Amino acid sequence: MSLLKVLGFDPAKHDVKTEVVAGITTFLTMAYILAVNPDIFGALEGMGMPKDAVFAATAFSAIVGTLVMSLYAKKPYALAPGLGLNAFFVYTVCLTMGYSWQFALTAVLIEGIIFVILTVTNVREAIINAIPKAMKSAVSAGIGLFIAFIGMVNAGIIVDDGGTIIALGDITGGTALLAIVGLVITSVMMILKVPGAMLIGIIVTAIIGIPFGITHFDGVVRGVPSIAPIFCKFEFHNILSWDMVIVVFTFLFIDMFDTIGTVIGVSKKANAMNSDGTIPGVKKVLMADAVATVAGACFGTSTTTTYVESASGVAEGGRTGLTSFTTAICFAIALFFAPLFIGIPSAATAPALIIVGVMMMSSILDVDFNDFSESIPAYICMIVMPLAYSISDGIMLGMISFVVLNALTGKFKKISVMMWILAILFILRYILL
Repeated sequence: MSLLKVLGFDPAKHDVKTEVVAGITTFLTMAYILAVNPDIFGALEGMGMPKDAVFAATAFSAIVGTLVMSLYAKKPYALAPGLGLNAFFVYTVCLTMGYSWQFALTAVLIEGIIFVILTVTNVREAIINAIPKAMKSAVSAGIGLFIAFIGMVNAGIIVDDGGTIIALGDITGGTALLAIVGLVITSVMMILKVPGAMLIGIIVTAIIGIPFGITHFDGVVRGVPSIAPIFCKFEFHNILSWDMVIVVFTFLFIDMFDTIGTVIGVSKKANAMNSDGTIPGVKKVLMADAVATVAGACFGTSTTTTYVESASGVAEGGRTGLTSFTTAICFAIALFFAPLFIGIPSAATAPALIIVGVMMMSSILDVDFNDFSESIPAYICMIVMPLAYSISDGIMLGMISFVVLNALTGKFKKISVMMWILAILFILRYILL
């Protein structure tokens, strides 16, 4: 059996050149994660997570996840560590809750294993259906606000002035000005639909920062960095703690809806949905996503998930696993350019975080703001995430408020058994911990 056949490629229906170009396009639109992920994890470098090791782990998880998608699911979707999920890992679990990155990696591993089980037993869809639509939309939008906020803080656009908690930084110079320039450049390219706009924007912004002493490149090409410092560094003595339950659930929740939303959106663009709205082979897609998460945890990075940027490759005509296989090869080649990606400063990655935040905010359109029983909990979920610097607190308080408000107003039919259970558990968490 030829490789093309394994990838679901049919010479009578598909064109090799089209699929390869589509795969390269997908890589260009999501390669920014190779710079952004190590930059976010840079906050944990003092705790033993070297940026070059995180870069390698990011690339390896993208390669393995995307290869599984291409060879097993035979779909043109690419995977990599997810934005929002990495922010929760670093800023909530480690820096806010005070746990080690080994604890967080263990939570990612457990999440991946649970996802494999849920996918095999078809429970994943049942859980999704139990969560109100407004809350699903609010989580995505809230994470968009959160990661945009992180980008602005890292670039110095937003600062702690010691009085009003947060304030506008000095945007007339330094990293803040560079980030704003990068945001303008990247936004213009996004509006003009330039392929790879975010990656190009990051690189151009980083280059502009060189004469100002903000960007410092230590070469371009180098051997593949070692992932030994973070490979399979799990911490199992806390796996029965309540905080582990909360962290694992949050990873599950975010990844579940992010993946489902992405698969539905990209499948629509590829005209790969049945007339009844079902997606052929969706179980294999979800399984590839779950396996990628387990692999990513072993490599030493946050949850690996299916990327919505896969739609760019689909728009170029990608329809089979050859597209995602090509994307995986591109990530493998990128492994040798570690100095280029690691040398990129936060001021250059901030525009990408802000723009991805804008893209994630689009889900807010699905919230009915005329129905306060839905819009108030959704708003609480969204606004708490950036202001409390915690994705998990936003989710928990949003769900608690949904159950409480709908129960007090007699709208019991809107509250599923799963929502009752989760709300009670979350309330007990705040009371007892």
